[in-house]
Amino acid sequence: MEHVKKRNLILIGFMGTGKSSVGKMLAEMMNYTFVDTDSYIESKAGSSIPEIFASSGEEVFRQLEQEAIQEILQGDGQVVSTGGGCVLRESNRVAMLAGGQVIALTADADSIIARVSQDPNRPLLQGNVEERVHTLLEQRKDVYRFADLTIDTTDLTVDTIVGIILGHHR
Repeated sequence: MEHVKKRNLILIGFMGTGKSSVGKMLAEMMNYTFVDTDSYIESKAGSSIPEIFASSGEEVFRQLEQEAIQEILQGDGQVVSTGGGCVLRESNRVAMLAGGQVIALTADADSIIARVSQDPNRPLLQGNVEERVHTLLEQRKDVYRFADLTIDTTDLTVDTIVGIILGHHR
């Protein structure tokens, strides 16, 4: 019998759309490995994302992120939760489409603001959170369109989102 390659499920979307929560539950239910690109970068770099931003800048972080995505997607049978900005590089979008099924999670601005405003580990949100979220959403509004599946998580529970993805993936 031919071995069927277990593809990866790759979650993309703006910060606060539920990628980590959904990814963890999805991985558990599918018996896949959960990989968070930010955690992967932190363990490789030996410092936190806010520290990398502060000491080296966003460009260096984006380069580390690109390398992380290439490395992670060498494997399979993974649910990969990506950083909100990783889709900004075309090389990352190409790698993700080649590496598995890409699922974009979206949410309205108010939900995102409510979900992320208490989180100190969001280097791109320093300053006025509402203003930054609206600006970044506007800048990135078309960049998640390449996904195989898009789910608006605004009014959905994690269970429901996972159910939609599992139904789509079979």
